[in-house]
Amino acid sequence: MPPPLLLLFFSLLPPADGRGELRAFVVAHSHMDVGWVYTVQESMHAYAANVYTTVVEELMKGKQRKFIAVEQEFFRLWWDAVATDTQKQQVHQLLQEGRLEFVIGGQVMHDEAVTLIDDQILQLTEGHGFLYETFGIRPQFSWHIDPFGASATTPTLFALAGFNAHLISRVDYDLKADMQKNKKLQFVWQGSPSLSERQEIFTHVMDQYSYCTPSQIPFSNRSGFYWNGIAAFPDPPKDGVYPNMSLPVTDTNIHLYAKTMVANIKERAAWFRTSDVLWPWGCDKQFFNASVQYSNMDLLLDYINKHSDEFGVTVQYATVGDYFQAIYSRNLTWEIRDSQDFLPYSTEPFQAWTGFYTSRSTLKGVARRASSLLYAGESFFTQYVQKHPASSICKCGALKQLQSLRWAVSEVQHHDGITGTESPKVKDMYMNNLMYGIFNVKKLMASIIFDMNNAKKNGEVYSSVYNKDSGIPGATDVDQYVVVYNPLAWNITTFVTVSVSHLAMSVYDELGLPVPAQVQSSVESHSTYDLYILVAISGLSYRKYSIKALNGKQSAFIGRSVKYKQKDITRADQESRQLLPVVNNCYQVLFDQNTNLMHSITERETNQTVRLTQEFLEYHVNGDVKKGPISDNYLFAPNASAIPVSKAVGLEVVSGNLMTEIRQYFYSNVTAQDYVYAVYTRMYTIPEGYDGKLLCHRIEQEYSVGPLELNREAVLRTSTNLNTRQLLYTDSNGYQIQKRPFKAYMNNTVARNYYPMVQTAYIEDDTTRLMLLAERAHGVSSQGNGQVEVMLHRRLWNNLQWDLNYNLTLNDSSVVRPVIWLILGTKALTNVLYRTSGLALEHRPVVMFGALSEDKPKLPRQLQQNSVHGSPVTVPPNLHLQTLSIPGWRYSSNHAEQVHSVRAGKQKQGDANFSRALLRIRHLYEVGEDPVLSQPVMVNLKSLLNGLGSVILVEERSLTGTWDVNTLKRWKWKTAQYPSKGFSNSTETSENSIVTVHPKEIRTFFVYFQGQ
Repeated sequence: MPPPLLLLFFSLLPPADGRGELRAFVVAHSHMDVGWVYTVQESMHAYAANVYTTVVEELMKGKQRKFIAVEQEFFRLWWDAVATDTQKQQVHQLLQEGRLEFVIGGQVMHDEAVTLIDDQILQLTEGHGFLYETFGIRPQFSWHIDPFGASATTPTLFALAGFNAHLISRVDYDLKADMQKNKKLQFVWQGSPSLSERQEIFTHVMDQYSYCTPSQIPFSNRSGFYWNGIAAFPDPPKDGVYPNMSLPVTDTNIHLYAKTMVANIKERAAWFRTSDVLWPWGCDKQFFNASVQYSNMDLLLDYINKHSDEFGVTVQYATVGDYFQAIYSRNLTWEIRDSQDFLPYSTEPFQAWTGFYTSRSTLKGVARRASSLLYAGESFFTQYVQKHPASSICKCGALKQLQSLRWAVSEVQHHDGITGTESPKVKDMYMNNLMYGIFNVKKLMASIIFDMNNAKKNGEVYSSVYNKDSGIPGATDVDQYVVVYNPLAWNITTFVTVSVSHLAMSVYDELGLPVPAQVQSSVESHSTYDLYILVAISGLSYRKYSIKALNGKQSAFIGRSVKYKQKDITRADQESRQLLPVVNNCYQVLFDQNTNLMHSITERETNQTVRLTQEFLEYHVNGDVKKGPISDNYLFAPNASAIPVSKAVGLEVVSGNLMTEIRQYFYSNVTAQDYVYAVYTRMYTIPEGYDGKLLCHRIEQEYSVGPLELNREAVLRTSTNLNTRQLLYTDSNGYQIQKRPFKAYMNNTVARNYYPMVQTAYIEDDTTRLMLLAERAHGVSSQGNGQVEVMLHRRLWNNLQWDLNYNLTLNDSSVVRPVIWLILGTKALTNVLYRTSGLALEHRPVVMFGALSEDKPKLPRQLQQNSVHGSPVTVPPNLHLQTLSIPGWRYSSNHAEQVHSVRAGKQKQGDANFSRALLRIRHLYEVGEDPVLSQPVMVNLKSLLNGLGSVILVEERSLTGTWDVNTLKRWKWKTAQYPSKGFSNSTETSENSIVTVHPKEIRTFFVYFQGQ
């Protein structure tokens, strides 16, 4: 023990670890799900509008009171439809005083597992644009308290948006306990290996109490600290008395309340390195009566502070920013976390939240289709506005059409939206909003084509986006044509499919030259045929093809069908194996005629053969809580190993000069008439003169799955002879790849080894890789060496009272039709192919149909106008033009000016700003991933966009557009790697609009054109 004098000296020093008297930051919040159990309209009526109305009123009554606002969809609905002018003035004042703080600032709190990075950015940009235009403010902290697991893409996203700190909560229960014990709930996260410290962010993981106030109070059987009770649906009670209102604070119980709160603060303080304690006050749907909330908490906080010597704690109302500012000023050195994520997520041994990776597959598919159509519509409209300033289309109306889809795609990214964890009526709300937006954007694109072709009034343009069911109508006396738009900034060669009513068809381009095409019987209908047209289109351009029904030498190739005998796979003769080859320039695929199943694939360039079989299996799950763990919208809890579903397989091969389609039908037994499962595998042969590299190297599979029996989870398992050591790789939100080694657990090992696949998954051995590319999210796993299985569909019912009360049982009786592209080859080859292929699947060309009776053939000179502009927009293959749009926000890109005009009240409704285009460019590769494609790329933005018009000004901005990157100074947190604290500056820009894009960067610009 040191001598007494030394002891005294020690006690005078400030505590080295930032400890001392505990300080609790009481953060008032309401977690408002944009969907989930109730629709947005129901929530607005029952409680959400009242949150903002009463919170604003109460904050005005007490200078010490604070509140954080999160989801912008609810706030904007309140602001536009409910708030009075007085309330709007008060919001401005509270924001200036720092007592109301917007955190995250996106439309929703997006899911992190099954969303695409483009859609995360969209919903964040949508909310940030509103906040900056309306208030001149830019959120700087995250509050991701409820998504089910945490992705490593999110910290990068928030760093790029200018955030200073990130906050998450739901991570594995056993991991959280460990982090708590070792005071490791806070760290600096380098979510991207390539961007590393440049886009790192301080991250706080909430402790075991998560985001809701602990409600147990020893002196009452009611919950504590929830003085307004719980929200009532459908109508707020007339008398203001809500269920389960906590005991009001009185002289007799205030000491007991204080003791309970202080005890909880002290318990939590032991899990963190500083004496600052984040104490969330609120939960789901709270603060709809803020008056009773604050009047009780005021008394309690005052009491604790008056007795702080006795309690050893001081308390204060705070925002998230106040808390992080306190931590930052402690100047501690923090550990670095690498790019490993926190997925999957389990809440206890038999509760693995890996079911939602697949739940409501149809909604997941429509959400992605909508996102892809929006991407196409945005660039189409942007080009149109630049090229046709005197257009006949009302630009404001067009922007509203695009905004309806921006809003719908943003909304469904909510963590109870695209996840499939909502009630049926909320799923219908998302679907209706998406379909309405899709309809609007299709209509807009069709009217732009119509306008640019100066079509006669009797011509009709109707649009459909690669939907086989909305083909050309029966009339064949007028010319049918299809307009095909390529939304990617690369030249593409691919097939588009059109439904036609005759076998004998011919296809011609704008010059009247024949176009390679193939027509064959349709998979989906006996009365129509599928016409496959080979299209070659340059970046961000469209082409017009006319389709004529006739019998002549110009006619399209006809696919001939051969049906093979159905095979009983349980009794297949292994000795006399007969193999049926299907070959194109890149692959030879063999089918085993004893079973009608796939046998192997040979990559022809290297002559490498991989044994490969595919089968459908089902996991049977329990629906009775009395009998054990259950599966539901969220959870996957299989009873045992998956069981093969079919005993017999039918085979039909449709072959033509351009394409071979292998149709496999899986029957439960030899006598069954109907099938629940089918696979349609397509391989393409590309004629001379076309660039067929991507097209030839993909084996395209479309599945038909359903309707399932109850409590079945359907997977497609692909088994190979690759020695993968059960190591799987999956993508993180379509942005980067995560390594997924198989882990053995005491319980629930199957479910805890499922991971989200948003766009990509692969397995490999030392030489060969098998890649899967998807157009919607799925759960994926490797349950055996050389295996990869994809969960395609789930249909569940259980008797858990909570699930029944909220109608969350997932009785999904639909048939789903997902598509997966397979790519097999060396690592070097697949590296070159998979990023561009994944985007080619995500952004397939947009097909619009029309019937025009034209008097005379077009002349070649007029032909040039058929591209939306004179010259195409193309970027190198390692870059992706991620955004080209006209956001329409009216804010000034000069911050001082913007703040001035907001404070001067000049931000009144005006016309949207059409002169500013938003451009994002993303580097697709990691550092060191490929010797050529991982290099930085120099881009001249003026020449890139030359086809749209003359660029007069380029400004580099933060990810969501609200910061000038030259003025963006994020907090730099001290780490062992970087011992000095300070501000981090993001990127270097050049004056003359030449930028160098480094691996994994996403660069955002405002672009202004001449004459706008």
